[in-house]
Amino acid sequence: MQFMFKGIIQKGIEKFGNLFLVLLLIIVGISVVRSISNYREASRQIKSEEKKLDSIAKENQNLREELEKVHSVGFIEKQLRDTLGLAKDGEIVLILPDEEVVKKFAPEYDEEEETLPDPNWKKWLKMFL
Repeated sequence: MQFMFKGIIQKGIEKFGNLFLVLLLIIVGISVVRSISNYREASRQIKSEEKKLDSIAKENQNLREELEKVHSVGFIEKQLRDTLGLAKDGEIVLILPDEEVVKKFAPEYDEEEETLPDPNWKKWLKMFL
């Protein structure tokens, strides 16, 4: 009787061991798949952030160049001339009127004056036809 129970117990342990091994493999497999998925997502996110970093670095470089340009003597002088109308000693400042005022005083052209004369080939064609 004891041998019978021993055989049944061994079969139960073997079945339970196999079942346990299968469950363990499934759990490990799921864990590996999740880890790979997390790794891929992290890799995508890193690439995205690197692209953002590159664009910010380019923008930063452009802003540094613009800042150097703004701090240059030539730019400051141009701004003083354009916005405030200042000039150096001995220079003459000409202030031109707006475009609308210039158009009012400009002579008006007739439509005939605006058309171009016929090209030579058309003149020859008219002469022979």
